[in-house]
Amino acid sequence: MTGLMVCIAVLAAASVFGLLHQRRNGRLTVRKRDDGARLGAAEIGAELGERATLLQFSSAFCQPCRATRRTLGEVAGMVDGVAHVEIDAEDRLELVRSLNILRTPTVLVLDAHGAVVRRASGQPRKADIIAALGAAIRD
Repeated sequence: MTGLMVCIAVLAAASVFGLLHQRRNGRLTVRKRDDGARLGAAEIGAELGERATLLQFSSAFCQPCRATRRTLGEVAGMVDGVAHVEIDAEDRLELVRSLNILRTPTVLVLDAHGAVVRRASGQPRKADIIAALGAAIRD
């Protein structure tokens, strides 16, 4: 009987963890740790967008990274002055560590001055990206 109760408790805990993880996956958020983080063309290896920049950290064998690349490319093509820059996380480990990137894909939305406005770990939805761009362009 005790084994059954332990099994039920583990399944319940795993289910709660899975639901919380799924809910947070790909959500664009504002983090206090990102306050004051500013990236320039020298750090990212490309010019910043005139109005905003979508900075994507990817890895070679990441399937969601490919879908994210397509989505961010479409959004950057739709909105004038927005650039999409993709960085291979394995090649830029010092930058990954300094920005506390824990998984790929991770997307940072930068304003025109390179300040981090929003962050998403996982594959964000197109509507969320457009909304985050609105916040980056407004500020």
